[in-house]
This record gives sequence, structure tokens and C-alpha cells, in this order.
Amino acid sequence: MKKLRFTKMHGISNDYVYISTFDQPEQDWEALSIRLSDRRTGVGGDGIILVCPSDKADAKMRIFNADGSEGMMCGNGIRCVGKFVYDKGLVSADKTTVTIDTLSGVKTLELTVKDGKVQSARVDMGAAILNPADIPAVFDGDRMIDAPLEVDGKVWNVTAVSMGNPHCVTFVDDTDGLELEKIGPHFEHHPAFPERVNTEFVKVIDDRTLRMRVWERGSGETWACGTGACATVVAACENGYCKKGEDVTVHLRGGDLVIRYTDETVIMTGPAATVFEGEVEL
Repeated sequence: MKKLRFTKMHGISNDYVYISTFDQPEQDWEALSIRLSDRRTGVGGDGIILVCPSDKADAKMRIFNADGSEGMMCGNGIRCVGKFVYDKGLVSADKTTVTIDTLSGVKTLELTVKDGKVQSARVDMGAAILNPADIPAVFDGDRMIDAPLEVDGKVWNVTAVSMGNPHCVTFVDDTDGLELEKIGPHFEHHPAFPERVNTEFVKVIDDRTLRMRVWERGSGETWACGTGACATVVAACENGYCKKGEDVTVHLRGGDLVIRYTDETVIMTGPAATVFEGEVEL
């Protein structure tokens, strides 16, 4: 029986099964993600992330959601990929700046190392995209900011942002009482977002602090979403709740991320952790 080695990792509880293709063969990754993501019969996770060779960066990241669909970018996932390549010696021990190739372009990570292991990473996530056609979102204006959107019979005010993947951010008075399992799919499959959408429900604590829950396309509610936290801070600044160029702490169910939005880019800082190593029979 053939076996495939994996590493279970998480970034503030946004957990994936990480698999290296540097020394392991190609598989039916869509089917394997569905199988391994199951929290009762598989390893359990929000999907699988492949760590692959790249001709333009230190490594390439591919993401498959729990439903088998391939994602473009994952903020928590890329921090764990940075930890993976460093901790496993795929880059030299003195290399604490690494580059990761993604479907959203090459991203640069600054790694914080303690006792030979990565503890956290600071990621340049690139510029936020607000043009609806590039998100993509169906909207007549040049920016979809604080725009009314009817979802399952209720009107929500939303802001659309792409961080390499599409996000719909809405500000609410209470995040804890939301029935995300009921309303999340209506946002995800709304016709305004032809490629489906990740949706962030956000409470403003103050101009430096936000609380967020997220419904991710292909995975349902997750305990954290790095690109979602970035999109949330972008939306908060564009709506006047927070200020550009300042660190904003985003409280998610799994932990905290610190995000800074500028005219040029979005910077995300947060932890990365290894849970365990294992093998799965194919």
C-alpha cells in the first residue's frame, strides 16, 4: 500500500493538511482534499495545501478547499508554508526572508525564528483590489463600497475587495449571534459574485480593533481567514472606521492578526504552528 506523508499545521486555527511535492508524486488532489479534510473520517482540516517546487520563488503553494475546489490565496496558509519550507530545510537556516509563488503572484515573507523554528511571519500580501470587474463583482460603479445588496430577502451594506481572492465585507452590530450556516451560503453563491465569494461579518470595536467571523467559499465557516482579515481592514479604512498606515488588530475565532493597509500594499502579521506529522494510505 502506497503512503503519502503530510504535516498538519494551522494559522490561528485555520488548519490545513500540508503535503510536499518536492519528493512525492502527483495525486488526484481534489479527491484527496475532500477525503482528508473530513474531521470524522479523515485527518481534518479546512482543506489541503501543497508545497511545490517553483522556478520563480523558494516554493509554490497550491490550495484545495474542503470541497475539492482549488483556491487562489490563503493568508494563514502562506505563513504556514513559510514555516514548512524553513523548518524542513528547504531553504538555508540563515534565510529568514522567503518567497512563495501563488495563483495570486509571488509573495514575500519575513520569518521570525526561535530555537531553529519559525514562530510567526510577516507577509506582504500585495495591493488591495477594489475595481469590481477585477474582484470579480457585478456592480455598475468603480468601487463597491458600502453598497446595498439584497441577500435572501434582507438588504446588507457590503464592501467588495480582492486580496487575490474575492471578499464581501459587511459591518454588523453583533457577530456572535449570526447564524452563519444559514446566511453564509446565500452570500457565497450570490449572483453579484460570479466566482463565488468569501464573506466577512465585522464588528468595529474601535479604530484599531475589529472582530470578525468569516464564511469561506468552498469551506464554510472557518475559525480564521488571513486574506479575509486583510480585506476587512481595507473595507474598514475605506468606510472610515480605521485609518490607512496604522496597525489594526483583527480578532477572529481562532486568534488575532495584525493588518496594515497602505496605498501600496497590505501587510499581515501572525503566527504559524505545526500540530503533527503523519502518513496516509492512498
